[in-house]
Amino acid sequence: SHLGHSRPRREREATSAIAQRWNRVQNALANSLVRLAEQGYRPLLDRALVWRYATLAAGVVALVWCLTIVGTGHLRFAFFPPVESDYVTAKLTMPLGVPVEVTAEGVAALESAAVQLAGELDAEFELGEPVVRHVLVAVGEQPTGGHGPPGAFARSGGSHLGEVSMELMSPEGRPIKAGTVADRWRELTPLIPDAVELTFSANLFSAGDPLNLRLQSADVEDLRRAADSLKARLSEYPGVIDIRDSFREGKEEIKLSILPSAEVLGLSMEDLARQVRQAFYGEEVQRIQREREDVKVMVRYPAEQRRSLGDLEGMRIRTPEGVEVPFDTVARAELGRGYATIRRTDRQRVINVSADVDLTQANANEVMADLRENFMPQLLAEHPGLRFSLEGEQREQQRVMMGMLQAYGLALLIIFTLLAIPLRSYAQPFIIMSVIPFGLVGAIGGHLIMGMHLSMMSVLGAVALSGVVVNSSLVMVHYINGRRALGLPLDEAVRAAGVARFRPIVLTSLTTFAGLTPLLREPSMSAQFLIPMAISLAFGVAFATVISLFLVPSAYVVLEDLKWLLAGRPEEGEIIESREAGAEVPDRPKLDSIASPAGEGAVVREIVRDGTRR
Repeated sequence: SHLGHSRPRREREATSAIAQRWNRVQNALANSLVRLAEQGYRPLLDRALVWRYATLAAGVVALVWCLTIVGTGHLRFAFFPPVESDYVTAKLTMPLGVPVEVTAEGVAALESAAVQLAGELDAEFELGEPVVRHVLVAVGEQPTGGHGPPGAFARSGGSHLGEVSMELMSPEGRPIKAGTVADRWRELTPLIPDAVELTFSANLFSAGDPLNLRLQSADVEDLRRAADSLKARLSEYPGVIDIRDSFREGKEEIKLSILPSAEVLGLSMEDLARQVRQAFYGEEVQRIQREREDVKVMVRYPAEQRRSLGDLEGMRIRTPEGVEVPFDTVARAELGRGYATIRRTDRQRVINVSADVDLTQANANEVMADLRENFMPQLLAEHPGLRFSLEGEQREQQRVMMGMLQAYGLALLIIFTLLAIPLRSYAQPFIIMSVIPFGLVGAIGGHLIMGMHLSMMSVLGAVALSGVVVNSSLVMVHYINGRRALGLPLDEAVRAAGVARFRPIVLTSLTTFAGLTPLLREPSMSAQFLIPMAISLAFGVAFATVISLFLVPSAYVVLEDLKWLLAGRPEEGEIIESREAGAEVPDRPKLDSIASPAGEGAVVREIVRDGTRR
């Protein structure tokens, strides 16, 4: 196309009728943009320059209003946007050591609710194909081990574990969100007795639990009480679901404790434990070699005397003097549970309390802020020695945000340096970079229009936006400087620059927005986590166009006003600029037509009259 335009005019006129018709279309579009700049944009720019302080104030109000929307929670922030999966999974954890039949009963309740929900969805939407394609039931293991389709992650097994997973139809034709399916499934599932943990997941992946607090203390029992109090508090927040902790009791066991009377007889806890172990587990007294293997000879009670707690209470304990005394006179035996796992940090036991959040009802950041302000100080006061820290998604969010703020500050400094060196000004780069915060107005407004939450990907889009939106304001300021260098007064240079740069600025923004539109409208699951970034870029660039066309020229004139005031207002007739007589100025008569008391060829001075530059 450019080579075609570079040919001589006679050759271009001799082209085909199709080419001529295409040229007329090009000219019509180009002329329409020129007319829009002259007849539509110029009057608005004139008014904005006259009311330049009000124009800047309106921009600041828009920025504060958008930031207030986010700060007050009307537009919620989620660290990672929930990306829907094609699978909805329910995971059941029963007490460790329960028979597999008990776990199977709980899984059967989940399966029954899943089948009922599948029937309700088919009757509700009548699509001709089932909304729920398959239901996978697992007892004794959790095939997913995480978010996503079965088999995608490492499995975990045990008689106390169970899982039910529903595969849904593809999202392109699915009339209901996977998260809504999970919520309805949760409502249909009856209470499962003795369930330690029951969670429902419909997301493709997760950056961690939205709410996760690590409690730390040297006193285990006090730590468990604190965890119970925190879980009770979390249950009071609407939209906080699947509340759980990391403490897991082990299998049932018999716990022995020694009485003061045993100490009088010289018995210790070690003596008691050793004799009970010898009686019920056995003591190795001999090894007999048979071919290549050793056979252990163990001495212990007969099988019929090792079957009940009564057998333990009926045994006799030998003192160091060799005297045998009844068990119940020196010790006590109680049924209890051990620990499945023991977690420590800095030599202290820890318990993690975590929960999921329904974004339609609550926001993890708001819940965490309320906990830290109104509940955690009270909990720490009630449990001396207790400490807490943020884990999961909250910890990852803090880490990413701190790193990004540091890098972003360096990036802004580099942008300022790259602008200040060629412009030879410390003030003008601030005018060019002023569009960066106003780009946030477009990004936030775009999320409101598209009905999406802000997320980490939105922040990344806003960071990328910072390097894009300065381009339009840069060419605007550069053009103004060029017009002023040719001798145009400030107001005329600003107006000329706005009209001249209108077409490239608008076309650049429109093409950027159009290029991002397919991503904005992409329904596939793999593109969902990128859409917030595209929203920030597309709508931020679009709004930054308005800023570049109106606020940047207004800010430029305001900057000159400030320079004028700081330098002291010139008196009428005071010299503020000089040009050689006869210098060409676009759209103005030659300077030698201006009367000069010094005669022909003298230096003509620009003065200030009536408070304006002449």
